[in-house]
Amino acid sequence: MTYNDSFIRACRKQDVDRLPVWYMRQAGRYDPDYRKIKENYSLLEICLQPELAAEVTMMPVRKLGVDAAILYSDIMNPVASIGIDFDIVKNIGPVIANPIRSAADIERLRPIQVEQDLSHILETIQILDKELEVPLITFAGAPFTIASYLIEGRPSKNYIRTKTMMYSEPELWHSLMRKLGDMVATYLRAHVQYGGKAFQLFDSWVGALSPRDFKTYVLPTIQYIFDQLQDLDVPKIYFPGVSSGELLPELRQLPVDVIGIDWRVSLAEARKRLDYKYAVQGNLDPYLLTGPSSLIHEQAKLIIDEGLQDPGYIFNLGHGLFPEASIDKLKELTDYVHEYSAEVLRQRITSK
Repeated sequence: MTYNDSFIRACRKQDVDRLPVWYMRQAGRYDPDYRKIKENYSLLEICLQPELAAEVTMMPVRKLGVDAAILYSDIMNPVASIGIDFDIVKNIGPVIANPIRSAADIERLRPIQVEQDLSHILETIQILDKELEVPLITFAGAPFTIASYLIEGRPSKNYIRTKTMMYSEPELWHSLMRKLGDMVATYLRAHVQYGGKAFQLFDSWVGALSPRDFKTYVLPTIQYIFDQLQDLDVPKIYFPGVSSGELLPELRQLPVDVIGIDWRVSLAEARKRLDYKYAVQGNLDPYLLTGPSSLIHEQAKLIIDEGLQDPGYIFNLGHGLFPEASIDKLKELTDYVHEYSAEVLRQRITSK
């Protein structure tokens, strides 16, 4: 069995023969076979069946030829272990039965018990560790993004309850952040212990904050999480989500390997804002996949050329795949990134 480690190498700014590719939400509703599975099982029901969750995780590796798998799970899964009752409601997202609104609500949150309450997720990771020929990326939702669901009670566009707690009751806010930070660090450590080869912390909605508010109310907990996990010898990725380009200069002290970039800031500018300290990942606008192949290739080429300007680049989207994406275009894009980047890198070697 040949193990493809190009993703790991790129995370560590090592040489690769071609750019590694993976996509956020790559195991999802754009795949007709996955849609058939969803006719019989909900997302949470799939997660509870390790063999099925592992199979869904492996689908895009087989079909698209991507260089890493990402665990089929949901960022809300660990909160069930700390005392939050939730459901994933179709066309809405996470809906919380008992939202966090007071000090008493935060006080009742218990420490996460990963092996006790989330053994199905750990079993899925173990299966994938044996079956995959590419690295398995596991993940967690970052505290701000998780808190936004817990406080609002469901997805929000303006985060009014979240920001109200943040601004009006900062001690309460930081208390919640500490509990969620411990939850995330414990959860991700277990992933690595059971076979995860890298992990990504998703902070999908933190771009809703100003740099000053991010630095004050969120960054200390992000720093804490990665400090707690610094001893783990796997690539660590922080994705600050959409509209987060203005936050990038605040990330320069994080002990991570890779920063995910959304499509609103160029890779060159992102690297500059990060002081060239990290590998970068991204950042094609996922909705470009609605366009013709010629446009997709043209835009991908621009991003690849920019990504190859410095060591440490992983091709990805600037956010997750959407359900209407074409699996054929996605396969074509993956092949194009591999072929074009391999040719550029070959030419560099022969020209030396």
